Amino acid sequence: MGGIVSDSRNHTSPPVPDPHGATRAEAAPRAANRSERRLLFPEGPAVDPAGSHHERRIRSFRPRRGRVTAGQGEALRRLWPTRGLDIDGRSTLDLDTLFGGLPVVLEIGFGMGEATARMAADDPGTGILAADVHTPGQGNLLALAEREGLTNIRVANGDAIILLREMIEPGALAGLRVFFPDPWPKKRHHKRRLIQPEFVTLAADRLRSGALFHCATDWEPYAEQMLEVLTACPELENTVSGGGYAPRPAFRPVTKFENAGLGKGHRVHDVLFRRR
Repeated sequence: MGGIVSDSRNHTSPPVPDPHGATRAEAAPRAANRSERRLLFPEGPAVDPAGSHHERRIRSFRPRRGRVTAGQGEALRRLWPTRGLDIDGRSTLDLDTLFGGLPVVLEIGFGMGEATARMAADDPGTGILAADVHTPGQGNLLALAEREGLTNIRVANGDAIILLREMIEPGALAGLRVFFPDPWPKKRHHKRRLIQPEFVTLAADRLRSGALFHCATDWEPYAEQMLEVLTACPELENTVSGGGYAPRPAFRPVTKFENAGLGKGHRVHDVLFRRR
């Protein structure tokens, strides 16, 4: 879903070559798709909001292309200027202004946005900054928010690590949610997983005291990694007495994706920690 493996905030780590290099034959249609997207949504989400002024690193998300429906496209055209933002890494966000003073939870990777809209409706006193790179999902969430009259959602387009590292101040977030990120199941791809020590350290720094760091996955080995990495972070403490996985909190809806995993016999684990 959203995010990448981060280096430190002072940018001292050496750049990592981009693993998504393409041949000329592959690059041509990609460039055409990017141009078409910009023509369709001239005031909407940028194709590459951070551009080349940030280093290239191994990413934990894969490009997710899909056809934008008429309703999603209309929502992007009309609502992006007021309810969307591009993660360009050039300025610090004023979360109080964006959300009218509400405490703000960052959700990384929201898919088509149904669960995000449900959580926003159930908790109107909390702002949700929802970050993803999937254009149809961005449009769908904006349309859902408008239809349900939800004013506590903003949609962020781009790399969630740049958002955390460059655009959110330390201690600014009331919570962080990472639900069903890409498990990258092959061993050689484990380095692409979002929940790594570097990411957790960065995320913990952006959480205020008492804020919840909540992960969920239906991939058992990734759940074990999540639990191990969060447990090792000294700024975080497990909400479960004695350690281990947490029961699914009532505020996290069961999604279509989760039901599909359960139907395949997968066990879903929630990992729920609190900032000290």
